[in-house]
Amino acid sequence: MVVVEKAVDSKIIQDKITSLLEKLEIPYKNISHYVLAFIHRSIVNERQDFTPEHNERLEFLGDAVLELAITNNLFIQYPEKTEWELTDIRSALVRGTNLASVAKNLELPEYLLLGKWEEMSGWRDNDYLLANVVEAILWAIYLDLWISKATDFVNKYIYITLDDILKNNKTKDYKTIVQEYSQAKFEITPTYKVHWESWPDHDKIFEVWIYLWDKLTGIWTGWSKKKAQESAALDWYTKLIN
Repeated sequence: MVVVEKAVDSKIIQDKITSLLEKLEIPYKNISHYVLAFIHRSIVNERQDFTPEHNERLEFLGDAVLELAITNNLFIQYPEKTEWELTDIRSALVRGTNLASVAKNLELPEYLLLGKWEEMSGWRDNDYLLANVVEAILWAIYLDLWISKATDFVNKYIYITLDDILKNNKTKDYKTIVQEYSQAKFEITPTYKVHWESWPDHDKIFEVWIYLWDKLTGIWTGWSKKKAQESAALDWYTKLIN
């Protein structure tokens, strides 16, 4: 019987992730957490003997850590702004495209573990996937080093994008952008429908479809209906501009 070494135990993979963590100045303790952050579900479906776990559940906690750190920073930095203004700015900072840009700047795509089809299909440049990796890394830092180090990562690599967001008026979310565009061009408001949701209740994934008239124009998934809707809008917008 051939014993397959698990991904989280592979010295080659660990050494590669270690070099990244050293470059990012993350004083890790348990390297396995960080390896898991780069495992996409596609390779689990392909090689469960190699890696039975993937990073999707990690995003859930990483997303919460990110929002807490960003919220705290904005609340302190902008005492004069209203709740709605702060919410718009926070949404822009944690938006998938912004996190994906951070991931690319940090060269995170080269560390992903993907299935063969996803590899050939260019998923290393997929904004949704890269945003999830950033959130998964935050989970790993939080679990390994606690909240202060996770906040340090947010401040150093994500919150720093605030100036560009404000300077270039990037505070609108993609649901708003898609709605404004479709109303101006087609005189219709897009509709979002939950096509499918997984079980159990405490660990749901939602698949949302976005329609113009009765035409399906975007599909994506997320840990919440809101996140899935935003991802579907991003999918639609990306097709629009390409």
